[in-house]
Amino acid sequence: MKKEDIIQLFDSFNNMKVLIVGDAMIDAYMWGKIERQSPEAAVPVVEIEKHENRLGGAGNVARNIKSLGATPVLCSVVGDDFRGKHLKQLLKEEALSTVGILTEKSRKTTVKTRVISENKHQLRIDEEDTFSIKVEQEFLELVYSNMKDVAVIILQDYNKGVLTPFVIESIIKKANTLNIPTIVDPKTKNFLAYKNCAIFKPNLKEIKMGCNINFDENNISEINSATKNLLQMITAKGILLTLSEKGVCIQTADIFHHTLAEKRNIIDVSGAGDTVISTAALCLAANVDFVSLSQFANLAGGLVCKKVGVVPIEKTGLLKNAITYFTN
Repeated sequence: MKKEDIIQLFDSFNNMKVLIVGDAMIDAYMWGKIERQSPEAAVPVVEIEKHENRLGGAGNVARNIKSLGATPVLCSVVGDDFRGKHLKQLLKEEALSTVGILTEKSRKTTVKTRVISENKHQLRIDEEDTFSIKVEQEFLELVYSNMKDVAVIILQDYNKGVLTPFVIESIIKKANTLNIPTIVDPKTKNFLAYKNCAIFKPNLKEIKMGCNINFDENNISEINSATKNLLQMITAKGILLTLSEKGVCIQTADIFHHTLAEKRNIIDVSGAGDTVISTAALCLAANVDFVSLSQFANLAGGLVCKKVGVVPIEKTGLLKNAITYFTN
């Protein structure tokens, strides 16, 4: 791609509305320092210096979409608790819409608390409910009401219960009827329920568990075979397989392409998948060819790994890296 084409692509993101459907949560952080061991057990004592709450899960995807210049609309279900109210407040603070947030009384809003010291995770504490939502039809109607003028739909699954098989199948069917492409970030529970989506983006662990298969992660031929079989199983247009430090692969009916990860100082991989799918989704909406799409997504995922915690991609930084990557 030429420099002018890349700039034009990134400018086109500003005119896109993106619907994100899935499990939103709060990413809570406790930042501190370790200077001693506990006298009560063989564990370090973290002296907390700062608390911070950020949008996580599908909420972080919304942050990435906004950071890339597009307009995100997040549809999710939260609990009728103070954390659900706080999640809505976090959306408002980031100038993100709350029109797609549904409250379910019997639910607990998911909170992941990370204790961080010396630029690395020391501990993570999860507070959550993972049972399926009980308001499927009401939620679907809310999702449908937000589909107008949408360029692409992201289904962001964290196995917290929002994306049930009925919700998944209904949204993809409706989207296909309206010619809206869907891109999926799956977990293993409903792995094969995402039939007829445009792009399916698992990682190595998810494809092995979701398909109940095993293969040599260092053997590109075996990865090719696994993604080709998965493509046929869910009748998707493309499988975008993330390979951690080994980069990404894209599999379609006609091509298989492996892109190596750029060499970077990796500090924290948290949230990288959110950035990958956000970048891929906007490229999908812009009709970028699938190989280039995978390369843009690979660049974006690598860049956010240079920072501690779950953070959205910086558009100017990605644009600069993309121009260097594609024009050298």
